[in-house]
Amino acid sequence: MKGAKAWLFSFLVLQVASVSGRQTVLTQAVRRVQPGKRTTGTFAKPAVTQESPGEWTAWFNIDHPGGKGDFERLDAIRFYYGERVCAHPLRLEARTTDWMPVGSTGQVVHSSPREGFWCLNQEQRLGRNCSNYTVRFLCPLGSLRRDTERIWGPWSPWSKCSAPCGHMGVQTRTRTCLAEMVSLCSEAAEEGRLCENPDCPAPWTTACDLTCPMGRANAECDACMCEDFVLHGVVSLSGGDPAVGATVYLQTKVLKMLTKTDSSGRFQVPGLCPDGKSKLKIMKAKFVPIVLTMPRTSLNSATINAEFVRAETPYIVMNPKTKARRAGQSVSLCCKATGKPNPDKYFWYHNDTLLDPSLYKHEGKLVLKKLRPEQAGEYFCKAQSDAGAAKSRVAQLSVIALDESPCNPTPESYLIRLPHDCFQNATNSFYYDVGRCPVKTCAGQQDNGMRCEDAVENCCGISKTEEREIQCSSYTLPIKVAKECSCQRCTETRSIVRGRVSAVDTGEPMRFGHVYMGGNRVSMTGYKGTFTLHVPQDTERLVLTFVDRLQKFVNTTKVLPFNRKGSAVFHEIKVLRRKEPVTLDAMETNVIPLGEVAGQDPMAELEIPSGSFSKQNGEPYSGKVKASVTFLDPRDLSTAAATQSDLSFINDEGDTFPLRTYGMFSVDFTDEATLETLNAGKVKVHLDSTQVKMPEHVSAMKLWSLNPDTGLWEEEGDFKFERQRRNKREERTFLVGNMEIRERRLFNLDVPESRRCFIKVRAYRSERFLPSEQIQGVVVSVINLEPRTGFSSNPRAWGRFDSVLTGPNGACVPAFCDDQAPDAYSAYVLASLGGEELEAVESAPKFNPNAIGVPQPYLNKLKYRRTDHEDPRVKKTAFQISMAKPRPNSAEESNGPIYAFENLRACEEAPASAPHFRFYQIEGDRYDYNTVPFNEDDPMSWTEDYLAWWPKPMEFRACYIKVKIVGPLELNVRSRNMGGTHRRTVGRLYGIRDVKSTRDRDQPNVSAACLEFKCSGMLYDQDRVDRTLVKVIPQGSCHRANVNSMLHEYLVNHLPLVVNNDTSEYTMLAPLDPLGHNYGIYTVTDQDPRVAKEIALGRCFDGSSDGSSRIMKSNVGVALTFNCAEGQVGRQSAFQYLQSTPAQSPAAGTLRGRVPSRRQQRASRGDQRRQGGAASL
Repeated sequence: MKGAKAWLFSFLVLQVASVSGRQTVLTQAVRRVQPGKRTTGTFAKPAVTQESPGEWTAWFNIDHPGGKGDFERLDAIRFYYGERVCAHPLRLEARTTDWMPVGSTGQVVHSSPREGFWCLNQEQRLGRNCSNYTVRFLCPLGSLRRDTERIWGPWSPWSKCSAPCGHMGVQTRTRTCLAEMVSLCSEAAEEGRLCENPDCPAPWTTACDLTCPMGRANAECDACMCEDFVLHGVVSLSGGDPAVGATVYLQTKVLKMLTKTDSSGRFQVPGLCPDGKSKLKIMKAKFVPIVLTMPRTSLNSATINAEFVRAETPYIVMNPKTKARRAGQSVSLCCKATGKPNPDKYFWYHNDTLLDPSLYKHEGKLVLKKLRPEQAGEYFCKAQSDAGAAKSRVAQLSVIALDESPCNPTPESYLIRLPHDCFQNATNSFYYDVGRCPVKTCAGQQDNGMRCEDAVENCCGISKTEEREIQCSSYTLPIKVAKECSCQRCTETRSIVRGRVSAVDTGEPMRFGHVYMGGNRVSMTGYKGTFTLHVPQDTERLVLTFVDRLQKFVNTTKVLPFNRKGSAVFHEIKVLRRKEPVTLDAMETNVIPLGEVAGQDPMAELEIPSGSFSKQNGEPYSGKVKASVTFLDPRDLSTAAATQSDLSFINDEGDTFPLRTYGMFSVDFTDEATLETLNAGKVKVHLDSTQVKMPEHVSAMKLWSLNPDTGLWEEEGDFKFERQRRNKREERTFLVGNMEIRERRLFNLDVPESRRCFIKVRAYRSERFLPSEQIQGVVVSVINLEPRTGFSSNPRAWGRFDSVLTGPNGACVPAFCDDQAPDAYSAYVLASLGGEELEAVESAPKFNPNAIGVPQPYLNKLKYRRTDHEDPRVKKTAFQISMAKPRPNSAEESNGPIYAFENLRACEEAPASAPHFRFYQIEGDRYDYNTVPFNEDDPMSWTEDYLAWWPKPMEFRACYIKVKIVGPLELNVRSRNMGGTHRRTVGRLYGIRDVKSTRDRDQPNVSAACLEFKCSGMLYDQDRVDRTLVKVIPQGSCHRANVNSMLHEYLVNHLPLVVNNDTSEYTMLAPLDPLGHNYGIYTVTDQDPRVAKEIALGRCFDGSSDGSSRIMKSNVGVALTFNCAEGQVGRQSAFQYLQSTPAQSPAAGTLRGRVPSRRQQRASRGDQRRQGGAASL
């Protein structure tokens, strides 16, 4: 930040003044002046003239602009010329040796009558050095030696002005040296001054068409001048502090620099016209330029005030949408960005090639008419402003021929698992191919409007089904199979984010905290720290800030992935506990260590010099300060989940890049008495370079601050090397950075890291790892680790935390990698669904590459280890690998599971057979079967059908009945759900549900089951309700002992009533009302089916209508009670049978597998010999 260096003296403003016949005088100043035909001094009045009290010295030139610059320092001039310079000069004037006034050079210069004049080469524009300057000083009368008359002759008359009429020029005069010794003739023999010829006659005025309501036009005919008017200005920062070194320009066709603000944030510009039209532009690095209109006044002076707002790089708030069209149609793609200042240019790219801006304009809307097939491909925009640029997400445009089908009419293969007693001998498996249509945007009917979002979104979906019957062991199971796909209206969905906010150290919940999005409060945490948020439809990047009203925890900003296709995602939000405040004296230098690892030196130190604190209005503060500085130490792996934001920044080209952190800290300074928030300027950060273990990171280290609205990190400044002696024997090198603490309160010590890869991860419903059993909406998180030298499995520090959601084809999770050193980075990977952690595949005692999903020898190179590899007592929910970047010429490494950053598409589109890492759910004792297949992870897979289990894709109602089993064994209980009263569905199967009862902890011969059944209600057409016919069938020899009296009374009063003659089961027409625990019925409605079922199950286990439990309470909230005798010796339960059967599935185009063993067949037949059991199906 060259323009804001803190010299021991003030930056002052060079004001160049010129009036015909008078000399231009240089006041104390520093400025950069734009060179032009005419100096900006035409807008200034002379500060000092020949008539000013005092006498001028001769011109001095003791240095040349080689080396670091031109230094005409007063102490050096005195050394050479002694008493020819007075002890206390009043003014200073400078010019080049070519007679050019300083104001016309366009160079940054510094001056002080006490110090002299100097110009630094490093501060000039790239490729330019300082001019050769000469200076003179104005001294009090009688203070100079008067021996000049004996050495020099008189000055000649001034020459004619060199400029034409109406322009500025130079006059010169000369004198003769009278001394015999040349050494005495060291002063200037020639000097010059600015001059201005009178205005040109009438013909000149007709050449300039600028009309000035007051004053007259300048020589360039682009601005008006009023010599007698002076504009005063005061410019401050947002906290009230003065804006030092801000540049003031006059807005004409080309910006004209006028002056710079001084150390008080003030400036003065003579010569402007108070016409109410002329505009000034005030600029300062890292702040939004200020544009002001000159005030309209008849006075000779006016004062204006302005306040800077911190600049923010553009941020995309609307991305172009993926669309599909037929050839000849039109399409509009839209992009919108915000920022400070707002972006004023938009550039569009097609397949990474910039579209001609002259054809497509700099606008946020790209319109393509009469589309051709070659215009298909990827489109994105880049928004640009003075503060930077940002690129949008890529949108895919598909263009198909007029006679081409918008969707592949043939469904792709999709396997579902059949019930435990429905093994298919023909295919030798428990799986059946029902087909599915991959959901993607298609070219459907569109109106003529050129909208950013299509009025109707069209997707490929099932248009034709075929009903089949599957022969099971003792019953027939109906199934609807996809037969044809077509382009149709997309299923409407809604995205939901749920989560729990808790402390990273103890798990203490953030109770009743506020959740903010874009500065607006959108939710609130409950007593247990939980929250729910409906994601607004136009959200592109979900940035939430969690604020603890009790001030226990640090305010935390998170960027949360969410499912854009709908459904709910659960996030565990970890926050840091706020550091207890300490008391500082504002008038003393304070040093605060940044480090939280016991027994180790701090990562860095925060140095706050004396007098650095100020109030919000800019007034200096000198009292006691309560300071709370909370540091997130990357050497503590347990804190990684509390990382703020997603550690990303936007570079100058608009691309999003990752950061590798060396620690982040939150600061909170308040007045000890009033608790008013305080600012702090001139703060230094000292980073211990010995803590940076990667040498290449030392020179790239930067200081960053977090923008809480965008969740992006923005650069605050660089670090410089500085050696410090810790004690007599130890000297260390520190990286020192400067910062100001104002509106931003969260900072980061980070390095931009370009060595990036992607890890392919998939999540499954079981250890069978079938492609059809992949789970969507799983949160996969990666912690990037920096290994300790020689111990790749023992991380020294973490550097980044990322989270990604699994989709229909898994997830590609970003991580740092290295192609030279496989152990340079390692990654710690974990996955969770609904707050529950999934298991990773084991690495010990069995190390099975086929189960892990990665073949040898690449797997050995990656050093896969599950967390319990060395200690079986550790949880099995994560694994660690070395991030060895794949070699491009290695066949076994080019197909995953690690992909180079530029191969993201290959990772996203990799087939299920390609190498990948795996997580899986522990298979529970539950089974769901739907006649109309539906994937609860993907609401867009919903099909309009009267037999759909969920009649509405945006509202899911889950119903459970609690069944008590009195007997020594845990038994399987099934619900068979059929249409009951609707003419379209009566007698037809919706689906079945199986669940195994859970034993009561206090009663050895009692267990209970929470069994799902299909709720009664409207079907998909919303025409009339259907009372679902539900049959509850416990396994084995069971006898119905009791029916909840309140439930029985309800059913009697809400006809029709189903006759229950078979005491081994129970049949009812499901109630329309959400009855509650007193009836043994539990009903929950939610916009996500998994959440609705989870809440209803928790209430059912607890036996209450508003509680939740994971422990089965079998004596409360029961609807049905069955007494069940012990089964025959050797008989397997349904779930024992299912778990003992090998996992088989038909491969594409073939049916193969093992025939069940005789023992399995006998077990299956034994299960069928139940009284009133599954045989009723």
